[in-house]
Amino acid sequence: MRLSFLRCLAIAVIVLLLDQLTKWSALSNLQLGVPQEVLPFLNWRLLFNPGAAFSFLADSSGWQRWFFTILGLGASTYIIWLLKTSQGDKLLCWALSLILGGAIGNVLDRIMYGAVVDFIDLHYANWHWPAFNIADSAICIGAALIIWGELRRSFGKSTQSR
Repeated sequence: MRLSFLRCLAIAVIVLLLDQLTKWSALSNLQLGVPQEVLPFLNWRLLFNPGAAFSFLADSSGWQRWFFTILGLGASTYIIWLLKTSQGDKLLCWALSLILGGAIGNVLDRIMYGAVVDFIDLHYANWHWPAFNIADSAICIGAALIIWGELRRSFGKSTQSR
């Protein structure tokens, strides 16, 4: 079953809108760095990440803002091409749509704020996972779906060749 290109873009737009709405809410309702407990293991905590995943290169002099913006735009362009050429693989299209929406959400943050807005703070005792957002979650889920699809395809081929 095929997932049309426009449906793929609609999924990406929904992810982008959810991401930007939740970030807007965090920016409007949270104080920078001050945690608000939601559950014993979950806080809302507004942070800005000028680097990449896990604050990689966050301490750099500012060049990373434009580097990651250009990288995100390039990746988004490539993903759109992949979506156009991969319409027969529904799982891949879902995965790419999630990644596309998340990538554009984080690129918008870099353009508007100079850093990615993070606000989800998972923790246990004094250990905290690096703060993240809806875009980051969509990107991770999309990547996991791609890996799962490839593993499924690989194991399916190995059992058929016996």
